[in-house]
Amino acid sequence: MKLEKVINQPVIETDRFDLRPLRVSDKGLIELYAGDERVARNTTSIPHPLPPGTIEDFIRRAQSEGRVEDVWAMDATKIGGHELMGLVGLTRMDRNQSEIGYWVAPVFWNTGIAQEAVAAILAANPLDSKTIFASVFQDNPASARVLTNQGFEYLGDAETYSVARGATVPTWTYSLKRS
Repeated sequence: MKLEKVINQPVIETDRFDLRPLRVSDKGLIELYAGDERVARNTTSIPHPLPPGTIEDFIRRAQSEGRVEDVWAMDATKIGGHELMGLVGLTRMDRNQSEIGYWVAPVFWNTGIAQEAVAAILAANPLDSKTIFASVFQDNPASARVLTNQGFEYLGDAETYSVARGATVPTWTYSLKRS
């Protein structure tokens, strides 16, 4: 029997789902959804196709005590929904700053899931961040709308390498100041 590792990370509740720490049992659904080229191409770090062991390593890092990123699964089982619809994460930066990142499985696109997840993370502010940054690829305006709808302000254009695309991609960068 393999026991789940318990980590010091809060469960954040929304009306439709909970944001909960990753579990080893999430591997299959993360692999299914993150392995979709449409998801991978909208992230900087998910390769496509997924090499063997990628998701196991990702979960192991997310559960480690020395992690630099807290990752939550969007889990709607409390209302009889899906166990995993996407992920949202906060990466620690210096000076009480963090960077938010998220992806939603294509089957749940255009349902407001990302909007609700980002709003919940911002309301909980589990890392007590004074400033939260985000960047999205310029060919993903839906993700940019999630940020601007939550009060993020546009900082400027940049470029970021996408592993799935194997190329540097133009991005929009945003920030949100917390009081």
